[in-house]
Amino acid sequence: MARAAIAWGVRDLAREANVSPDTIARLERGDPLKENTIAAIRKALEAAGVEFIPQNGGGPGVRLKD
Repeated sequence: MARAAIAWGVRDLAREANVSPDTIARLERGDPLKENTIAAIRKALEAAGVEFIPQNGGGPGVRLKD
């Protein structure tokens, strides 16, 4: 959802997070990744304006920052 919110493709996110497109595909499939890889992806998304929302009864989510 975060990638779609900022209109990025897999390659866009991979480039910004300095990981391979295969790594993004594995993340989106729910495969386990190293914590530092997840942190790099999250940092790239946050730098692009994505805000991660904690679980609030409906589960965690994302939104764009104001």
